Amino acid sequence: MAFYEDFSKVYDQVMDKELYDQWLAFTLRHLNEKTQSIFELACGSGALSVRLAQEGYDVFGLDISEEMLTLASQKAQAAGAKIDFVAGDMRDLTGIGQFDAVTCYSDSICYMADLTEVKQVFEQVASVLTEGGKFIFDVHSTHQIDDVFPGTSYHENEEDFAFLWDSFEGQVPHSIEHELTFFVKAADGKFVRKDEIHQERTYEMEEYLSALRLDSLLQQPSQIRHSSAEGAKMTALFSSVEVYADFSDDAPKADSLRWFFVCTK
Repeated sequence: MAFYEDFSKVYDQVMDKELYDQWLAFTLRHLNEKTQSIFELACGSGALSVRLAQEGYDVFGLDISEEMLTLASQKAQAAGAKIDFVAGDMRDLTGIGQFDAVTCYSDSICYMADLTEVKQVFEQVASVLTEGGKFIFDVHSTHQIDDVFPGTSYHENEEDFAFLWDSFEGQVPHSIEHELTFFVKAADGKFVRKDEIHQERTYEMEEYLSALRLDSLLQQPSQIRHSSAEGAKMTALFSSVEVYADFSDDAPKADSLRWFFVCTK
């Protein structure tokens, strides 16, 4: 799994700021009215965490990268936002506490190595959610991974860094490998080269639903609800799941790039 070790140095400069506004808007539309606390998994540099805190929520952020959390703390301090950040792995949330909502954006679930790890994350999230709480996350669609990413390149050249991002088809179904090269200006004025490989993997919609342990489903246009059958209730992690696409409240289509899941415990 890639940990954005060197990427953290230029992360804020290459990320599209409008994406955070869209993640914020989607979150606010789907939170319960009584939501007070939000736990942001894979919070990265804290851009969304700060926005959520400015909306009046108690925010707790977790990321596996210490470098990213340094940026997040600096960003929160500059904004006057009180946010608790902690380094950790979202596959193990033991002792973290309880929250009214959990978010996990920027296709962070796609960095899990396989479905077993995806299920681990879902189980851990369910364990920290209060009853009736919301788990909201996004993933790349199979169309994005299979048809859009392979062969794409993104290059940026600034005064203090150069950044190259090239994507290639992965070795397992619905996977992609991003080859990242950085040239970052050091204190002595020289540029230092760093290389990273980021591997992402997504799954068919039905596989995500199975990982959420929805054993008996009733499908509506943009909503998939768990059956009220008593036997199924005992095994479900979430009572209902709504599925949307591309930051909208529309149902996924064949050419959707990003799937959004809104799960209610």
